[in-house]
Amino acid sequence: MAHRVLNDDGLAQEAVQETFLRAWRAADRYDPKRSSLRTWMFAIARNVTIDLARARSARPGRTGQEVEHTQEAKDAPDESLRAWEMEEALRHIGPHHRHAIVETYYRDRPCAEVAAEAGVPVGTMRSRLYYGLKALRLVLEKRQWTG
Repeated sequence: MAHRVLNDDGLAQEAVQETFLRAWRAADRYDPKRSSLRTWMFAIARNVTIDLARARSARPGRTGQEVEHTQEAKDAPDESLRAWEMEEALRHIGPHHRHAIVETYYRDRPCAEVAAEAGVPVGTMRSRLYYGLKALRLVLEKRQWTG
């Protein structure tokens, strides 16, 4: 993630080192009831990459492409963190519901096609999708998701 956001090997390595250093220093503040360790670490990494991108943007002599990349650097960690949080939440719902959501929403497949592949009626797949989204919403609310 750090390399994708910063597009610089050296800065990405610095970001990863700083992420682990900050996590080590703040380990007593980690609360597993609020989020998974993975989500907590990516939140720290997001903050570190934004800090490094801002520090880089303060340097003179940048090209237009670098200015555009700085905005991407601010947005990419947020998108990555939301994706990882959603992936974590999907792990907390039933496999049939998760399959219905992933195939129809994330892979943008028609409900009828997913139902045929699973060997169930279309109405059953739509029901799984409906109740899966309800279950996912409850998991996200429980985790106090703000995405």
